[in-house]
Amino acid sequence: MINSGKVPGGLGAQQRTPPLSGAAAEQLACDYLLDQGLKLLDKNFRTRRGEIDLIMQDNAVLVFIEVRFRKSAQFGSAEESITRHKLARLTAAASAYMQRQRCSDNTLARFDAVAISPSPNNRLGFKFNWIKNILA
Repeated sequence: MINSGKVPGGLGAQQRTPPLSGAAAEQLACDYLLDQGLKLLDKNFRTRRGEIDLIMQDNAVLVFIEVRFRKSAQFGSAEESITRHKLARLTAAASAYMQRQRCSDNTLARFDAVAISPSPNNRLGFKFNWIKNILA
């Protein structure tokens, strides 16, 4: 065995971001938003028209949240992965949710995104970018 002189976890060790599944990324985003004072109403709402990762309440505002995660920026950032097509599907799914919940025309709602990307300098290994009103 060849000894490289590098100690695992020492200065010569490469810092790695912990592995993260889609469900785990959504849970991280949910926990982050709960810490910011939002209240969870629903998760993974699915309809033929699309899916909403998180549905939360921010005071009197109903918030539909898209969670995006990228292991690396090689193919673009998490923020850049939110396409016009994805926004259209999110809007359609939100409309279905509001109809199913019998929300009134006076219900205030907005669309947010939480982009999660690797950050070896952060104690969790990830950084969060909460983007409010992504349709504005």
